[in-house]
Amino acid sequence: MTAAELVTITKPDDWHLHLRDEIALRTTVPATSRVFGRAIVMPNLKPPVTSVEMALDYRSRILKHKIPDSDFNPLMTLFLTDNLDPNEIVSVSNEESVVAVKYYPAGATTNSDTGVTNIENVYPIIEKMAELGVPLLLHGEVTENHIDIFDREKVFIETILAPLIERYPDLKVILEHITTKDSVEFIESQSSRVAGTITIHHLLYNRNDMLVGGIKPHLYCLPVLKRNIHQSSLIRAALGGNPKFFLGTDSAPHARPEKETSCGCAGIFSAPAAIELYAQFFAEHNSLSKLEGFASFFGADFYGQPRNKEKITLEFKPWRMPQQYQLGDVPTVPIMAGETINWQLKDSSEK
Repeated sequence: MTAAELVTITKPDDWHLHLRDEIALRTTVPATSRVFGRAIVMPNLKPPVTSVEMALDYRSRILKHKIPDSDFNPLMTLFLTDNLDPNEIVSVSNEESVVAVKYYPAGATTNSDTGVTNIENVYPIIEKMAELGVPLLLHGEVTENHIDIFDREKVFIETILAPLIERYPDLKVILEHITTKDSVEFIESQSSRVAGTITIHHLLYNRNDMLVGGIKPHLYCLPVLKRNIHQSSLIRAALGGNPKFFLGTDSAPHARPEKETSCGCAGIFSAPAAIELYAQFFAEHNSLSKLEGFASFFGADFYGQPRNKEKITLEFKPWRMPQQYQLGDVPTVPIMAGETINWQLKDSSEK
């Protein structure tokens, strides 16, 4: 096997992940813990995770389902609401397993109805976060009905994010699952305290893939896939070696009947092949040497976490993604279901 067919990198981390809860953890946690050292776990459960105590309870449920002998370390987050107790921010700053607070505009995505209704309502909490160095993770979309869904990220930057950073310049901010040229350029223009995660599905697909020839419900996600000019900007950012941009899968499974319906849920289950697809993407752009920084270094450095010591090896060895997985007692359809993926994780027991 040639060097072009093998790549060894420091064990990667997933800096934006949805694991769901209860019986779903039997599927979602092994899919991630098989390869990732850490993951930032999103708090949009029912009810949402709004205290350190709830976060640690959730973490204990997650750890029961990790791959045996895995050193997987779920890093937890709190769900920001208009009424979040500011004392919880102090608790977060003192708890190494709870590392950030997630901002969802109310109603922006799955289980976000209790999110923030007006950014000014949470200024006291954000001020405390800036003071204590607790990162703010942003679902960067506005939700006003008169704003076109393809413009909601751009308007969020203009009306909420830019003024927020100007007001709190010491605040550490991650604009999650960015989808637009506007986000890339904004992050590039800001200080080293502002970063962004990029999903594999926003690198591989644009809105034509979702809509042309018939609607593909399993490519529906939020923020929604955008035009190819925005996809091109994301590709440039991911390949460019800028430490402000790093891996966050936003893997978010739903039951198949909840996707294939008249009002389908938003989310793509990418965890079963996430690092393999990132490797395929970087290889197809002749940039495998850039994968390690994007997947293994930049996120850890931004969060002030030590880089993982363990290594993984990926090999060019085509395989076919299953048509579905079981999410508890219901099926869920993964990214690229039934399609060939060229790279896979090399079995560590192989010589």
